[in-house]
This record gives sequence, structure tokens and C-alpha cells, in this order.
Amino acid sequence: MRKRIFVLCALVLFLCFFVGAGEAQKRLKVFISVDMEGIAGVIHWDDVSRRGDDYSLFRKLMTQETNAAIEGALEAGATEILVRDSHGSARNILPDLLRQEAELLRDWSGGPLSMMEGIDKTFDAVIFIGYHARAGTPDAVLKHTMTGTIFDVVLNGKKMPEAGINAFIAGNFGVPVVMIAGDLAVCKQAKELFGNIETVAVKEGIGKAAKMLHPLKAQELIKKKTTAALKRLKDFKPYKLNPPFTMEVTFTDEEIAARSSWIPGAKRSGDRSVSFTNNDFMEVLKFFRFAR
Repeated sequence: MRKRIFVLCALVLFLCFFVGAGEAQKRLKVFISVDMEGIAGVIHWDDVSRRGDDYSLFRKLMTQETNAAIEGALEAGATEILVRDSHGSARNILPDLLRQEAELLRDWSGGPLSMMEGIDKTFDAVIFIGYHARAGTPDAVLKHTMTGTIFDVVLNGKKMPEAGINAFIAGNFGVPVVMIAGDLAVCKQAKELFGNIETVAVKEGIGKAAKMLHPLKAQELIKKKTTAALKRLKDFKPYKLNPPFTMEVTFTDEEIAARSSWIPGAKRSGDRSVSFTNNDFMEVLKFFRFAR
């Protein structure tokens, strides 16, 4: 009798372990950061501003591209999805039109994680939607880096678009970027930084103009590429740099550089440049949060 009870208990423990391991394998938590300048159809600053006549159209397209990424993630088996509205006011995505399988993070808290607020080590993958190239990039749509006051950001010797800064944040939590959608220029910059990630170029800049994919075609590709990226998740590694981390920010105005040089630990590195070095990436992000 005791032997039978022992065998039954062992069987129950085995089944519990097997089911638990299966559930752990099925878990897939995805973080989606969404900007607006890289959305299909967008070409002018009015398109991404509440003052623009067509802003309502483009925030709808922004929501639809986000939904395409959500649908692709769900098809790949995602069990949790967090969408971070990362443009301007951070109040652009239409909550009532967003797929209800995802949670939405709106507005800014003022914290240093900015466009990556909400990320932590429990996530398995990061996806960028609507992203754009860094300031000064030729043939790029609405290129800039964070604000109109920044001319360039260099981190450990590498020129950074917003995608690079945000991937650096994700990487320090051990989470890889697996897919990016935006203009062709940012897709090229992402591949240079992160390697062979999945990309969707929804438009190609030609000076200040651009040739565009139809929004439905862009959304179809975003869904397809999101699924493909998450299906080969093991191929990606978090984007990491070796400490100490040195960030140099070049501003458009020398007065901003002078003001930013007063941040504790910062030092003037040029007429319009300020640099900051620290072994803690959060300290670097705090510097960047206030140096603009």
C-alpha cells in the first residue's frame, strides 16, 4: 500500500513538473514601443502634430500598425503584450481601436526610461513600430534624435538613433530587439547596430519627400515580420555595450550645452557638446533625461 502511494505521489509530482515546464515554455512576453514619424503615409511634421489637419488620420494608422504587430505577436504565441505610446504627448494611439489583448502605456511619467518605460527583465522581446532615423541622416523622413535641440548622440563611440538608445535600455534588462518598422534609413541603421533583425521599410526618403507603401501593405508586412522574428527568438541577443558607458550629446545651440554641463558628472567636450561617463546605465539615462 505504501509503495502504491509513493508511486502515485511521484507520478503527481512528475506531472506537475511537466505541466509547469510546459507552461513556462509557452510564455512569451512582448514589449512594443511605437513612434509616429515612421508610420506609412507620414511625411510632414503636421502629420504627427495635434495641430495638423490630418493628425487624426495618422494616429489611426499608427494604431493600425501597432495592431498589426500585436496580431503578429499573438500568431507567434505571445501571452503578454505591452504597448508603449512613445510619440510626442504619448497620447496618440487610439485606445478603443487597439487590440484588447495588449495593455497600453500612455503619457510620460518623467522617468529616464522614456520611450521604453515599462520594460523590465521579464520581457522576451522588443519591437519598434513607426521609428525614424537619427538627426542629420540623408534621405530620411522626419529625421531627428529625441528633440529638435539635439544634433547628435554618441554612446561608447557609436552614433545613436532613438532605436539605438532604446535598444541599449532593453539590452541592459537582457531583452533583445527583434523587429523594427519605419523608413528605409532607420532600418539600415538598426541592422548596422543590431545585426540581422527583421525590418519593415514602409517608405523610402527622397530628400524631404518619400515613396510609400500602401498602409494596408505596410500592416501586412509588419504582422508577417513580427511573427517571423518571434518564431526565431533564439537568434537574437540583447544589444549591450561594455561599461564604462560614455554618452556625448551635441546640441544645436551652445547655450543648451552650457546649461547641461552643470549636471553632476557631466563635462563640456566641445562648443556644443557635453559628455557623461558612468558604469551604471541608469545614471547615463538620468543624464540624458535632463540634458535636453
